[in-house]
Amino acid sequence: MPRSEPAPTASPPVVATTGITVFGCGQDEAALFRALAPRFGVTATLVEAALSAATAGLAAGDRCVSVDHRTPVTDATLQHLADVGVEYVSTRSVGCNHIDLAAAERVGITVGNVAYSPDSVADYALMLILMLLRDARTTIRRSDVHDYRLNRVRGKELRDLTVGVVGTGRIGTAVMQRLRGFGPRVLAHDTCRSTTAEYVELDELLEQSDVVTLHTPLTPETHHLLDGGRIARMKHGAHVVNTGRGPLIDTAALVAALESGRLGGAALDVLEGEEAIFYVDHRYHPVPRGPWLRLQELPNVIVSPHTAYYTDHALSDTVENSLVNCLDFESRKQHG
Repeated sequence: MPRSEPAPTASPPVVATTGITVFGCGQDEAALFRALAPRFGVTATLVEAALSAATAGLAAGDRCVSVDHRTPVTDATLQHLADVGVEYVSTRSVGCNHIDLAAAERVGITVGNVAYSPDSVADYALMLILMLLRDARTTIRRSDVHDYRLNRVRGKELRDLTVGVVGTGRIGTAVMQRLRGFGPRVLAHDTCRSTTAEYVELDELLEQSDVVTLHTPLTPETHHLLDGGRIARMKHGAHVVNTGRGPLIDTAALVAALESGRLGGAALDVLEGEEAIFYVDHRYHPVPRGPWLRLQELPNVIVSPHTAYYTDHALSDTVENSLVNCLDFESRKQHG
């Protein structure tokens, strides 16, 4: 069942100069690491290539590495990191589902995640909800070809609806705060009840909600949290929004429910198997046939490439907290 994401860690005191190897470091992150690392007394080696068994050796001499959320960190990769003396991996994400945590523990590597501005994802999730309710995708596409007729289906107002928020950590709570201004009834579900929201069991939330938005981490317990059975419990014509992790939803079951008209629409910033398609320009290289391609063909589905987190503020938080994590680890090593 859903669990809330962690709160940010307090900044530890700066220790003696620390080295960190940063893998999968794009240009925007590189600029931030160059600006922030010296302030923390950190020497950052920036590697554009993703972490893999082949590139792990580049971290030799550093106890800490930072990795992106897009690259699976496997047993073999972790073993290679341990062989060159790495003891700590900081992932620049809230979720750790891309890292083999059991293997990390086995080879003596500690894994830490980061917290960043929850407003980035919360703003984006609310935008997706509004776009679904007003069929913005169809309206914009028709206007682009100068078809200015009204849509056949009228939009809905949030104040007339019930929105179910699954996962009430920092991001889910920020979504609920935004929703209050629009006036819908808001239902919540989480194993940790950390707010004053109206909490209900997951099945009840699905049965009563016109919109369901997912903000829970991906764990073995939440994999396919919305499977065929739970999707069948949702209100006829309901909408689902996912800015968490793709495997929270059984994609095949979602496609079937959308095709049949059982669900009214979906807005997905994350997809199962997104690693094979996101963050690459596919304009001249067709996307392999798969469920995600069928989703994009459906007029009542919005797909975006795992971009909800991608704001100036959140990216700065991510880089800073990755540095803080490594300093905190080094401090603990020094003080036993």
